[in-house]
Order: sequence, then structure tokens, then C-alpha cells
Amino acid sequence: MMWGYGHDWGMMGWGGGVFNMIIWPLVIVALVIGVIWFLRSPSHGGAGRRPRRSSGIDILEERYARGEIDRDEFLQKKKEISG
Repeated sequence: MMWGYGHDWGMMGWGGGVFNMIIWPLVIVALVIGVIWFLRSPSHGGAGRRPRRSSGIDILEERYARGEIDRDEFLQKKKEISG
């Protein structure tokens, strides 16, 4: 009898070494994936965050503001983009 382990589970815990050899690596991999996902999520602002792509209207407004297109062309293209 081994003192301090109770219920004859042995030194390896629940059911022995096979369980630990399967479960603990899976737990570690899941934790690593979770940390990577959290750090790359846009809400967290991680390094993997992609910048928001401007919509067509935003680009059109920028071109109009810079004077690249006139008012009539702006209104025509805005109508075309909006559908």
C-alpha cells in the first residue's frame, strides 16, 4: 500500500499514466491555442488585428475632400455605389 495517495490510484493520479499522457498534452495545447486566439482577436487589439478596410463610400468621400473629383461626379458615383 502506498501512503498518501488513497484508493490505490497510484502515483500517476486518475487511472494511471495513459490518462495523463493523453489528457495533459491536450490541456496544454488547448491553453496555448486559447492564448494565441485571445492575443490575435480584434477586440483585444493584438498583433494579428487587421486594419478595417474602407468602404467604397469612404474612399469616394476622401477623393471628394481632396478635390480629386467634383461634386457632380461624387454624387453620381455615390448613387452608383449605394445602389
